[in-house]
Amino acid sequence: MHRNQITELLNIKYPIFQGGMAWVSDADLAGAVSNAGGLGIIAAGNAPADWVESEINKIRKITDKPFGLNIMMMSPFKDEVCELALKLEVPVIITGAGSPGNYLELWKKKNIKVIPVCPSTSFALRMERYGADAVICEGTEAGGHVGQLTTMALVPQVVDAISIPVIAAGGIADKRGAAAAFMLGASGVQVGTRFLVSKECNVHQNFKDKVISSKDIHTVVSGLNTGHPVRSIKNSLTNKFKKLEKTGAPMDEFDNVGKGALRKAVVEGDIKNGSLMAGQIAGLIKDELSCSEIIDEIINGAYDLIESFNK
Repeated sequence: MHRNQITELLNIKYPIFQGGMAWVSDADLAGAVSNAGGLGIIAAGNAPADWVESEINKIRKITDKPFGLNIMMMSPFKDEVCELALKLEVPVIITGAGSPGNYLELWKKKNIKVIPVCPSTSFALRMERYGADAVICEGTEAGGHVGQLTTMALVPQVVDAISIPVIAAGGIADKRGAAAAFMLGASGVQVGTRFLVSKECNVHQNFKDKVISSKDIHTVVSGLNTGHPVRSIKNSLTNKFKKLEKTGAPMDEFDNVGKGALRKAVVEGDIKNGSLMAGQIAGLIKDELSCSEIIDEIINGAYDLIESFNK
């Protein structure tokens, strides 16, 4: 039952991606997900090309399964990382925060699968015309940088508009969310926050524990008036952002307050001043499981639900 457009396209066992989370999605996490049958994804974030290259070399020692590289098109190292991905022939490239532009054609010539993150139907249509192999539709329920449309509203509209596979993301952490996404027409799901709280994830335990103890109302979107809104768990940092928003502070003040905040959370475990990027489904997560256990619960559980519904 697991074989569909996306598993056939990428040669993976299960139609599940691990989200590309900056400072979180390293070779260890991505390799564990790929070994468990999903698509593990290394997040380049704003890292320089030499770090990305070391992570790619590392994951190829961890797994012989397909994996992906998430490239932020707003990164100051974008060009170097895009060229590196071409040189190393990364199997799958996920692009976010902008269009992959001319790189898409270059990657396709190397038989690299290209899957842009699309915040709207119009962007998805454009990516299909450019030759993208699939698209990821991420709703505002997701952690990190978010758009305005919900997963429930965005996914079926994109599915109806394009012919390439659609991966649903945002607000998916268990079998019920995955089953809902498949019923909306998605060929696969992308999961971030649930994998953040996995045994193989190198995130500081303080961060994981904060997610586990979160409730449904504990995430907030900061920076709406900057044009680059981010969803994270409420803490002292989000309170500072809230004050800046009320005063209409310029973007550079937000940058100064948030500088290094994600590293503080992920590496140092500073849950007060760090950026605890997490999705609205943080309140659903009650334990730390292995990547294999997470995939089994989400994907096999989803198909069991769909099968029981159809009886």
